[in-house]
Amino acid sequence: MAESSNLFGEIRRFAKTSGAVGGIAARVAGERMFGIKTDRAAHAEDLKTILGGLKGPLMKVAQFLSTVPDALPAEYALELAELQSNAPAMGWAFVRRRMGSELGPDWQSRFRSFAQTASAAASLGQVHRACLPDGTDVACKLQYPDMPSTVEADLRQLKLAMAVYHRMDKAIQHEEIYKELTERLREELDYTREAAQMRLYGAMLADVAEVHVPTPVPDYCSGRLLTMTWLDGRSLMSRLAEDPDQDERNAIAKALFRAWYVPFYRFGVIHGDPHMGNYRVRPDGSVDLLDFGSIRVFDASFVRGVIDLFEAVRDNDEAKAHHAYSTWGFTDLSKEKMAVLGLWARFLYEPLIDDRVRPIQETDDPQFGRAVAEQVHAGLKRTGGVKPPREFVLMDRSAIGLGGVFLRLKARINWSRMFHELIEDFDSAVLAQRQAAALAAAGVPKAG
Repeated sequence: MAESSNLFGEIRRFAKTSGAVGGIAARVAGERMFGIKTDRAAHAEDLKTILGGLKGPLMKVAQFLSTVPDALPAEYALELAELQSNAPAMGWAFVRRRMGSELGPDWQSRFRSFAQTASAAASLGQVHRACLPDGTDVACKLQYPDMPSTVEADLRQLKLAMAVYHRMDKAIQHEEIYKELTERLREELDYTREAAQMRLYGAMLADVAEVHVPTPVPDYCSGRLLTMTWLDGRSLMSRLAEDPDQDERNAIAKALFRAWYVPFYRFGVIHGDPHMGNYRVRPDGSVDLLDFGSIRVFDASFVRGVIDLFEAVRDNDEAKAHHAYSTWGFTDLSKEKMAVLGLWARFLYEPLIDDRVRPIQETDDPQFGRAVAEQVHAGLKRTGGVKPPREFVLMDRSAIGLGGVFLRLKARINWSRMFHELIEDFDSAVLAQRQAAALAAAGVPKAG
């Protein structure tokens, strides 16, 4: 029987996290309102330790917010960006109980082997390597206990933290961001849904040879257990430590670009979690794409708006830019706000306009993007702020998250040519038909 959210679980979780979030609010408020200087870097390190040990969705939210410019102060964003899939794993007693509740008391007889030690531990669950009777190597992802209660408690805490921050800084209104995070996090609790989304990605990327997607094993899956074929890639960070040559760096970047944007421009679907733990690399430069709990399905009009904004930036067409933002759901767009948003749009689209082999960013300064974001933030405060539509959240996160990976890879490719290969002959009606067929075949409900 599925676990349900309960009040006592939420209270326990809130008690564990309220000190960390309250500390952020107090320190930021003290500095901004009363001029009290505090050691935010030290507090951010403490916060990272607390969230990493808790393992739950607040850690995932922290990873998310660390990639959204000005959602958190710079010191917190820097520390929280380091949170990856490295939380302490639950022990064997938990594993036996979870596997027994999902597959029955004789669950071990259904495997040729099952590793007692987790191969990876993340925010919502941990992964064990196993082998099926037919010799197929699989990964079994087990959801941690009490996750529904944990999610609800963390969402309450997040709402409080964002409200406090917004009272001090109104450049970006967070209501729709919160709604989007809430829906996506609740969806991630359902491993049956994630299995369907994994099937969807397998179909969408079937013709992309440089991207590998695991296959779920239906008879070994439930709402809290996801069993999938094992993929043998290794972490990108460990490979980069060996200083691969430029060709391999470029191959990895091209594979990641296609892994994210073939589904988006051809099916209107995006993988909403581009952090480093969600893909692995292989010796040939191809990548394994993992973790399909957080995806976003867009209307064809939204995808068309992304292309319209690219063309508007390329052609300096203010009217077309206004149309694109309006298509996405931005409102109250004065000429001054449009100029400020244009700074961010030019930052994102510039590599796609420049038709030549180049790095994703011409400067080697890793803080360049934040400098642009701070300029945009100051402009939005000056012009009255904006309310980003919820559909915009994961799209922007993917662009920023992947851009950071491309920068770390030091990849040099023709980004413009890759982009144009995906959007040539774009047709909204064709995308809508293709999307509906793919979602239906995989069994993915279109929500949000």
